[in-house]
Amino acid sequence: MTVTKHILVLHTGGTISMTENSEGDIMPSQHNPLLGADSFVPADVELTTEEIFNLPSPHMTPERMLELVKRIRQAEKEGSDGVVITHGTDTLEETAYFLDLTLDSAMPVVVTGAMRSSNEIGSDGLENLQSAIKTAASDDSRNKGTLVVMNDEIHTARFVTKTHTTNVATFRTPTFGPVGLVTKDGVRFFQELINQEICAIDHLVNKVFLIKAYAGMDGTLFDALPEDTHGLTIEALGAGNLPPSTLPAIQRLLDRNIPIVLVSRCFNGVAQAVYNYEGGGVQLKKMGIIFCQGLNGQKARIKLQVGLSDGKQGQDLADFVDNAVS
Repeated sequence: MTVTKHILVLHTGGTISMTENSEGDIMPSQHNPLLGADSFVPADVELTTEEIFNLPSPHMTPERMLELVKRIRQAEKEGSDGVVITHGTDTLEETAYFLDLTLDSAMPVVVTGAMRSSNEIGSDGLENLQSAIKTAASDDSRNKGTLVVMNDEIHTARFVTKTHTTNVATFRTPTFGPVGLVTKDGVRFFQELINQEICAIDHLVNKVFLIKAYAGMDGTLFDALPEDTHGLTIEALGAGNLPPSTLPAIQRLLDRNIPIVLVSRCFNGVAQAVYNYEGGGVQLKKMGIIFCQGLNGQKARIKLQVGLSDGKQGQDLADFVDNAVS
């Protein structure tokens, strides 16, 4: 007997729900073109759609991410078998990772989007939405954390990143590749993730910042951080190094007990304390900076914010933030 799956689709806006005007500009639509577009839904899926936001993804905030978390928790209590979120691609990986860190649920949660608006040639929104619904309805997607489905590939929210400004195949997992594929016949998974700690937060600690290091950098940006700063993530050079002229300002932040997390600005690889010179990773680690392995800057900032919002501090916070699987 076929079991009907109840899937909730939460639309948040982004290119997937925009249209191109006569001048070629892509703009939000007053009416989401995806609402009511359900003719492609599999026969064993009962779809409920809800427009929770209608925002370009640069307008997404951690506060709105937390609203999504609360709505998904409610959906599970109401009997949903899975949730699909449509989202703009610019900040999609941050929202997906926020959900991954804060949702303590076996229910499939899938985030998708589009690189071409609904009326552009080569529009990819409907196909991505169909693939996401298939994934959310699959029993094999349970206990996988939050997933990102784009271009027939299934990625983990933890490691996926946007790699191209306009290409439809923009979402990639640089180190490991996709964990699965969406085919005509269904969903196929090839990899499993190590479980991670979930922080079921209900509020947010703000003023957590991200700064990218560069050649010749001094302490100006670090000294400009407000007095009520709660945390800082730095995208460091190479394996985890900083120009020596930044060190006095960084020490002043550490003296204020502001946790500082360091990742590499490189596309691939992990930050680690390798070099023992002024500004090298060995010195930075001795200063008390937390090296985070396996996350990019934007995700490390999200993880630091979630950890702080969960009340973590000191060594407890460092253990939570220092890698992608803690």
